[in-house]
Formats: sequence, C-alpha cells, structure tokens
Amino acid sequence: MTRINVGDSFPEFEFDTAYKDGLNSLKILKGKTIFWVLRYIGCTVCRYDVHMIAKRYDEFIKKNAQVFVVMQSDREHLQKDLNSTNTILPFEIISDPKQKIYELLDIFPASSMEELADGVMDQLKEKGMKAREAGFSHGDYEGNEQQLPALFIVEEDGRVSYVNYAKNIMDMPTIDDVLSIL
Repeated sequence: MTRINVGDSFPEFEFDTAYKDGLNSLKILKGKTIFWVLRYIGCTVCRYDVHMIAKRYDEFIKKNAQVFVVMQSDREHLQKDLNSTNTILPFEIISDPKQKIYELLDIFPASSMEELADGVMDQLKEKGMKAREAGFSHGDYEGNEQQLPALFIVEEDGRVSYVNYAKNIMDMPTIDDVLSIL
C-alpha cells in the first residue's frame, strides 16, 4: 500500500474496538471522522492523549466530528486499563494488536528508539511529566515499541481531508490544531 494523501479515498477495513466487534471503517463515517493512530494503551503519553481527547470531546462534537483512536493494544489490555481507572470514553478505541491497520495505512515504526524521539526528548519529557501529574504511569508494553503515530481526517463521503504521518513520537497535531483544522 502507498501512503494516503489528501483527496484519496480512505480504505475500507473491518475492526474491533475495546467493547464492539466487526465495525467497518467506511460505514461508521459521519460528519468528519478522525482516526488518531497512537501506539498502545500502556504508553504513558498515549494514555494521556486518550485522556485529553476524552476531556475535550464535546469540542469535537460541536464541530460535527467523531474520533476513533487506533492502538496496537489487544482488547484485554484496553478493557483492563479503562476498567482499572473507571474510564468511560465518549469515543471508541480500535484494537489492532496484529497491526493490520498500521500496515494498511502505511504507518511505519521508527528504525530505533533514538529515531522515535529524535530531537524531541525535551518535549517528550514535558508531556510525560503532564501525564504523570494527571495520574498516568507506564503500563504493559505491547506491539512495536518504536511505532510512529499518524492522524487522518476523513469526510463523510470517505475522502481524506487531512493526513499527518509523524516523523517522531511528538510530530503530531495538538488537539487545538485538530480542532482548528475541522
């Protein structure tokens, strides 16, 4: 598969979430759909991202948008984490432990841990500190530890209107960025 570009049709794929089976990437589209592709639920900064998206989810709703977070985590890890923190999310986390969606969307891992944090260690430490202050700590390791994130905004007709393939772990739009793009 080649990388997705703005204007391309988003690919169709079946997926499961932490609590739902057999959903279809094109049949769930309504308004604008954001596929926020992260690493895994045990990753401290990824868990913090999930927390912040949930905290500000009403702002996405006001922009006629919905969010699906994609993670390498299996359902058991997702459910364990969400249940242990009594977290009820206003969006779904797609479980992709075999990384089929990452492969389909051409989201590569970094070649090393150094590349994953290349030039952004101070930013990563700062975000990690915010995550710890919010009560998050590192959980189980899952999938490819070097996995890079990505973000896609897909229109209701299946056309991709925004793409970001991260070059390092911090090369992602902020929630404010995404809301302004919407």
